[in-house]
Amino acid sequence: MSLYIGLSQWSHPAWPGQLLSRGLKSTEHLLDYAKVFNSVEGNTSFYGVPDNNSLERWANQTPDEFRFTFKFPSTVSHQGQLLDNHTGALGFIEQLAPVREKLGMLMLQLPAACGPEQLNGLAYLLGALPVDLQYGVEVRHPAFFAKGDAERQLNRLLLEHGANRIIMDSRPVFSAPPNTPALADAHQKKPRVPVHIISTGQAPVIRFIGHPEPDYNLRFWQPWLPRIQGWLDEGKSVYVFVHTADNQLAPQLAADIARALQRPLPDFPGLAPSPQGQLF
Repeated sequence: MSLYIGLSQWSHPAWPGQLLSRGLKSTEHLLDYAKVFNSVEGNTSFYGVPDNNSLERWANQTPDEFRFTFKFPSTVSHQGQLLDNHTGALGFIEQLAPVREKLGMLMLQLPAACGPEQLNGLAYLLGALPVDLQYGVEVRHPAFFAKGDAERQLNRLLLEHGANRIIMDSRPVFSAPPNTPALADAHQKKPRVPVHIISTGQAPVIRFIGHPEPDYNLRFWQPWLPRIQGWLDEGKSVYVFVHTADNQLAPQLAADIARALQRPLPDFPGLAPSPQGQLF
């Protein structure tokens, strides 16, 4: 039974003096991040495979229980046919060798154009991957949210392969008008898909896209608490990745959720501990 809580990045210009200590080099930010969070969404791998030196440094900067959840590169998920991309997927995994012992999940984020016609290719790709790692699949095609044959086929496929259907909850960021540049950007780029709550593997994944204003988020994340606890009680691991439109306040939002789950995060290194030893 493991709960992994993390953010979509371990460095942000607004975080020194908050989540991160001031005066750190950018290559040292992961050291402070990993004192608080036990996982991270590795989005950079979507655009290119990290070099070996970076991977070795990240492995050395994180404790044994830390888990990286890298995304498959776009060359695997977004280019060509999934049926033909297993070689690239396997090559990507080989390149992650320096952090293999700390891989919590590899995430295949499929584009909205990837629909039911690629399910056979998805099945082939998942079947070709090493069985000692965990995988998550995020879909965005409308057919996979219509509760029809396509969605049932997808869910059965994921169940058969023990792959986790990643749950995107972007409701908070769309709950108010886009009256700031960050919100306008989020409205344009973030997927607005229904929230279908299902666990097809042993490690459910929730990607929670919060609003920059904390008051908008409470009514969306509180209902997740019993569901997360229920999965943990079943012996599953659960990954919760917290975003906000600009990510400035994502660490505090994640801390609120963790505390509500009665698993409070450690003090942020960038903040002096309060007399009560609490973040807020």
